[in-house]
Amino acid sequence: MRYFCDLHIHSALSPCADKDMTPNNIVNMAVLCGLHMIAITDHNSIGNVEAAMKVAKDLPITVVPGMELETMEEIHFVCLFPTLEIAREFDSWLSSYRMPIKNRPEIFGEQLYMNENDEVVGTEDLLLVTATTCSIYDAAPVVRRLGGVIYPAHVDRSSYSVISNFGTVPEDLGFTAVEISSRITKEEALAKYPYLEKYQIVTDSDSHYLDTFYDTQNAIELPECTASALIEKLSRPII
Repeated sequence: MRYFCDLHIHSALSPCADKDMTPNNIVNMAVLCGLHMIAITDHNSIGNVEAAMKVAKDLPITVVPGMELETMEEIHFVCLFPTLEIAREFDSWLSSYRMPIKNRPEIFGEQLYMNENDEVVGTEDLLLVTATTCSIYDAAPVVRRLGGVIYPAHVDRSSYSVISNFGTVPEDLGFTAVEISSRITKEEALAKYPYLEKYQIVTDSDSHYLDTFYDTQNAIELPECTASALIEKLSRPII
């Protein structure tokens, strides 16, 4: 079946996201937008994923556990996991690679942990919007070993993208998918970067605000609307 997805959405845990990006607001706005599947992908953390999954439990939408990882190369990658437990394993693995830099809310914004009732249950003291000390060559094998999928985020952007930093998508990392931003169409991306034809191209909103969600821009054919089916699809090389 054909499902509409937005696999790159930030919650209020990301300091660059609006405080209105609460678990309930995100999930219900996604339903209103006609989405079947979303991923919560905060910077270097899965802290608000569980709350969003609880909100979605009785709604016609699937929340995929995710994270936007920033590696030591200062490149962003979307990481998606089949279950919350597996996402927690990766989050635990990453903990030793997070930089011991304190967040300054007055400069970067608050980093809010929330429950399924949108109540603030804590704040993150370490700054999340900074590079970790792990290389993509360290992280990619771990994500895959755990049964997840990892792919470069917003490859067309002039910063924090694999193309802007590496000049291309390295073939030795085994990526099967890439993400393009909302600023470019698939046709424009292929015209500018012809080598992207070797990858599944995912288009996401990278939303930090409730009014920037995708609705029908990203359709994916899946046998069922589950995180496992999505990961299996995105992990499949184009033949």
